[in-house]
Amino acid sequence: MALRRALVIALSGAVLLTLGPTACSALGSKRLDYVVDGPLTTYNTNTVAGAASAGAQAFARTLTGFSYHGPNGQVVADYDFGTVAEVGRAPLILDYTIDEDAVYSDGVPITCDDMVLTWAAQSGRFPAFDAANRAGYADIVRVDCEPGTNTAQVHFGENRNFTDYDELFTATSILPSHVIADQMDLSTDELTATLLGEDSPVVDEIAQVWNTTWDLHPGIDPDHFPSSGPYRIDSVRDDGAVVLVANDRWWKIAPVTKQITVSAKGSDIQDRVDKRDIDVLDIAAGSAGPLTTPDNYRELDTPSDGIEQLIFAPSGPLAAPEARRAVALCTPRDVLAANAGVPVANARLQTTLDDALSGAEGASEAGEFTVANPDAARAELGGAPLAVRIGYRGPNPRLAVVVEEIATACGPAGITVTDAAGMDVGARSLRDGDIDILIASLGGASGSGSSGSPGVDSYSLHTGNGNNLSGYANGQIDFIIGALAVVVSPAERVRLLAEAAPVLWADMPTLPLYRQQRTVLTAQKMDGVAANPTRWGAGWNMDRWALKR
Repeated sequence: MALRRALVIALSGAVLLTLGPTACSALGSKRLDYVVDGPLTTYNTNTVAGAASAGAQAFARTLTGFSYHGPNGQVVADYDFGTVAEVGRAPLILDYTIDEDAVYSDGVPITCDDMVLTWAAQSGRFPAFDAANRAGYADIVRVDCEPGTNTAQVHFGENRNFTDYDELFTATSILPSHVIADQMDLSTDELTATLLGEDSPVVDEIAQVWNTTWDLHPGIDPDHFPSSGPYRIDSVRDDGAVVLVANDRWWKIAPVTKQITVSAKGSDIQDRVDKRDIDVLDIAAGSAGPLTTPDNYRELDTPSDGIEQLIFAPSGPLAAPEARRAVALCTPRDVLAANAGVPVANARLQTTLDDALSGAEGASEAGEFTVANPDAARAELGGAPLAVRIGYRGPNPRLAVVVEEIATACGPAGITVTDAAGMDVGARSLRDGDIDILIASLGGASGSGSSGSPGVDSYSLHTGNGNNLSGYANGQIDFIIGALAVVVSPAERVRLLAEAAPVLWADMPTLPLYRQQRTVLTAQKMDGVAANPTRWGAGWNMDRWALKR
């Protein structure tokens, strides 16, 4: 189903994807500046911190895969990288073929060894890998790979035909295994053999290298960050911005713009826009405050697939469900959503925009947590006081108002709220106990955070999943999430979502607030830029961006 969906798309809005030779001669600046939501801390967007960062927005055309996500979040097969074919259905078996010309920017061929590393790291088989999400990869029981070749056969478990399998081995997910092999003084063959075997101390060592070797900081050696796309990393500036340049070894159509500098949103956005220092801005709406758009810019506001939510810490003052429900009861979700100009969101599992399915999570229990009710919150706590620290990546004027509204509404319930925002606040802050609540999108992301697939996103509440920041564990919900990943029938999906809703509202691992809105701001003379509701954002086709002379 998923691959067929990808094949149907030529792509709506193909003008955004294709700039022919004539257009390229009339367009094309040598460099562009692109500003994104969150930090650029790692090249590996598959770790917990990496998935919550802006890495996917930055590296969608630096680390390519068998698919990417288009402007509506739809999955598009990337034939530049390779092809996927279904060769079995009971159970599901897929044949992957990497393009015969595919090579990393350091000249090393892209092979099935890189796919084995991708699967092993995210399969859940080896806990030392700090992987954000194992959805789909956990359903794979075997990857047949002859080391050094460009083909692989992927076998799924019985009754585990992962519906959205085109979300696997996608853009930014496949990393160069030879970098890890070189650092460990192993051959790539030895690395692959180890990962296809049983858990061992060597696997733990591989995992530690995978977790950290692609961390980004000024002074990195670009040779350790090979590219498989139209762009490669040239350097990391002192301010953390990443400079991307055209990859001379890219085997398909060269990028239109030769250099793109990607930087994280700061407090100086308006000044930079006024000075025309930004060519493309792709951030959560309101996160930079009210922006005045100059005449030579255009602004597009669109909904994302990410849900802005309160993610409760697994320990500390909110460890008990009663405490989490108390905070939820006094949170004015109606006011917060109205401030964002959108309806209240109740979705935890059905993340993408689908009215027929999203309503299934609007259980009667959700209504109790829409309007602030400090009396009910106080009763939930038995009259005891509660102090909580709410964090988010700042500065973020919209989320600052969210915390202020919650503090005001929860004060009469005896709940004291402290704003604990900071530039370094994120997924790790919650896991390390530095804050009690994180306001963020899926997996702690500043941006959308969504894969575009509810089947993948729902794993953020599955026991043991890396981006399950609340540490939630419920066998019934695990079963439902596992079923949603393989069910095709809309009626069955509605039934499963309706079954999960009362459990999740009672346990309250997270509190959905509203669907995160996105703002894409571009110079009037920019061509090829299109918004994207998923974690890859507008960067999904940056190699086609061009600034008219």
